[in-house]
Amino acid sequence: MAALRSTGAKRVLDHGCGEGRLLRELLKDKAFAEILGMDVSHRALEIASRKLRLEDLPTMQKERIRLIHGSLTYRDKRLAGYDAATVVEVIEHQDPPRLAAFERVLFEFARPQTVVVTTPNVEYNVKFETLPAGKLRHKDHRFEWSRAEFQSWAIAIAQRFGYSVHFLSVGPEDPTVGSPTQMGIFAIK
Repeated sequence: MAALRSTGAKRVLDHGCGEGRLLRELLKDKAFAEILGMDVSHRALEIASRKLRLEDLPTMQKERIRLIHGSLTYRDKRLAGYDAATVVEVIEHQDPPRLAAFERVLFEFARPQTVVVTTPNVEYNVKFETLPAGKLRHKDHRFEWSRAEFQSWAIAIAQRFGYSVHFLSVGPEDPTVGSPTQMGIFAIK
């Protein structure tokens, strides 16, 4: 939320919104005039709608938010024109060969002014006592990147699509393994 607030964004797109946790926070902040949540899962969208109580929202609130079904890997005109986009704990659910399509959909076609991407830091996994060595944090994760891998990917994306990028840690920082989650904030140059 702090990263989004600092951009001054009014129109925000949450790619892979899931059950709507971030959407709930966005709705609480009147600075965000238009909020679009998109997910590939119909079920997740139904849960988000229920948890956000969309049917019960006052008219002004209801007009600020929409949920749509869609894929991160297919070009979609509905995604264009947003000031900011978030991709929170989503890319690791993509098959690595599909990342190139996601990159083009978001950074080339939708092209928001700011993009906030978070993903697990695999180096931090040693801190989870119940997670067996070499296992990923979630059964649906296709990969988890080290800090260097994430930064390498993000820098290449920024260069390819005309963005700058800077990195932040999310969660408690350990001097040897970093934080549990890594964040890249992309801004159009």
